[in-house]
Amino acid sequence: MKSLILSIVTILSFTVVVCAQETEITNGLYRTYNTYKELSLKQRRIKHKDLQPLIKKYTNNAKFKVTKVGESIEGRSISLVSIGTGKINVFLWSQMHGDEPTATQAIFDILNFLDANSFQKEKEKILSKLTLHFLPMLNPDGAEYYTRRNTLGIDINRDALHLQSPEGRTLKRVRDSLKANFGFNLHDQSTYYNAERTNKPATISYLAPAYNYEKDINEVRANAMKVIVYMNSIVQKYAPGQVGRYNDDFEPRAFGDNIQKWGTSTILIESGGNYDDVEKQEIRKLNYVSILSAIYTIANGSYANIAIDDYNKIPENDRKMFDLKMTNVSYNLLGKTYKLDIGVNHTEIDNPMHTNFYNIGRIADQGDLSTYYGYTTFNAEGYTAVQAKKYPKTLKSLEQFSKLNAFALLKEGYMYVPVDKVPVKLKNTQLPLHIVNTGYVLPKVMRLTPGKNPNFFLEKNGELVYAIVNGYLIDLKTKKGYFKNGLILK
Repeated sequence: MKSLILSIVTILSFTVVVCAQETEITNGLYRTYNTYKELSLKQRRIKHKDLQPLIKKYTNNAKFKVTKVGESIEGRSISLVSIGTGKINVFLWSQMHGDEPTATQAIFDILNFLDANSFQKEKEKILSKLTLHFLPMLNPDGAEYYTRRNTLGIDINRDALHLQSPEGRTLKRVRDSLKANFGFNLHDQSTYYNAERTNKPATISYLAPAYNYEKDINEVRANAMKVIVYMNSIVQKYAPGQVGRYNDDFEPRAFGDNIQKWGTSTILIESGGNYDDVEKQEIRKLNYVSILSAIYTIANGSYANIAIDDYNKIPENDRKMFDLKMTNVSYNLLGKTYKLDIGVNHTEIDNPMHTNFYNIGRIADQGDLSTYYGYTTFNAEGYTAVQAKKYPKTLKSLEQFSKLNAFALLKEGYMYVPVDKVPVKLKNTQLPLHIVNTGYVLPKVMRLTPGKNPNFFLEKNGELVYAIVNGYLIDLKTKKGYFKNGLILK
C-alpha cells in the first residue's frame, strides 16, 4: 500500500511540475512573440515568391534541413523544412487551400523561434525528443491567385484517394516517408463561424478527424484529442469562449481523415475570425503560441495524462455570425411600418494581382435574427431606415471628389456623388460615399432585400444619426465606425 501511495504521489508531483513548466513557457511565448514574428509577412495575400528568401535563409542554416519535396502544376517548388534529432516525428503542413495562409505565417514565426538563442532549455527538450517537419505552402498556385483550389481546379483536401494532384501526391509521399507520429493540418475557415449558441466568433477551431464512419477512437485518434484539449486550454487564456470544434463526420476523400487512418495523430486547426483583426495577425499569434505549446507537451509526453472527456465539451462550430447585425430597424414599405433585424456581410473582391482587396457589403438575411450574432451589433430601436440621396452637382474629376467633406454631405442625406470621367479600372473609393455616373437613377422606393448592397440612413426624431455605407455603420455625430471603402456604381 505504501508503495502504491508513493507511486501516486510521484505521478502527481511530476504532473504538477510539468503543468507549471508548460504554463511558464506558454506565458513566455505569448509575451515575447514580437521578438520572433516574421516581419516580411504582414498580410494574408502572400505568394510563393514571398517565401523563397525565407526558405533560402533556412537552407543556408546548419540547424535546419531544407528539402524540395515536390512541385505544383505550374512548377512552383514545394519545400519541407526540418529541425531536431528526436525519434518522434511531428509533421505540420499549411495552405493546402491557397486562400488560407494564417498558419503559413505562424510557421515562419515558429522557425524564427527555433533558430533564436532564447528558451534554450525548452528547445533542447523539444529538439532532442522530436524532429519537426514544416511544409509551409502546399498549394502555391492557389496562393498565387488567392483561391481555394489548385490549378487543376480541384480541392486538394478531397484528393487523398485518387491522388490526381501533384500537390496531394507530395503530401502523401512526405507523410509516408516520415511515418509521422503527429500531424498538424493547418487551415483557415470562414469568419462567420461562431462557437455554438454563443455570440463569440470561432477564432480557432479544432478537429481530431474520424478515420471511419463509426467514428471509433483508437490510440492514434485519442492522442490527437488529448493534444486538442490542451491547445484549447491555451487559447482560452487569450480568446476566452472563442474556440469551436468541427463536426467529426467521416469524409473518406479528405487527407485529415486518411492521415489519421494511416497512423498519424492528426490535429486539424482552423483559423476563423476575430474582432478588429481583418488580416488575422492576432490569430496568427494564437497559432504560434498554441502550436509551440502543443509541441512542448508532445516532447515531454504530458499530453498522455490528459482525459479526452473535455474534447466533446468544446462547443461545435456554428455559422451564425454577421459582420454587422442591426436589430429593430423601423422600415416603411407601401405605407406601413415594419420592424426588421438586418444582417450584413462583406465580400472581399481581389485586385487583378491578388495582392489586396476591396469589400462589397450585402444583406445576408433580414427578419427575426434573434438566434444570430454580429461582430458589431447595433440596436436600432426608435430608428427608421431612410433612403440616401444623389448629390445634385456633377463633379469634374476624382480630385474634386477627394476634397469633399464626406460627413457634411452625409448629414444632409447625400451618399451618391456623380463624377465625370471615372477611370474604368477604378472600383472603390476611400471616402464613405459612392461615385456614380451622371445618368445614375435611384429607385423611387427604397427596398431592403437579401442580396442587396445596403446604403441608407437611420433617422431618429427627424435627424440623420447613422449612415450605412456599403454595409458599414457610421456614427454621423462622432464620425466613428469601421469603414473600408465605398463603391463605383454605374
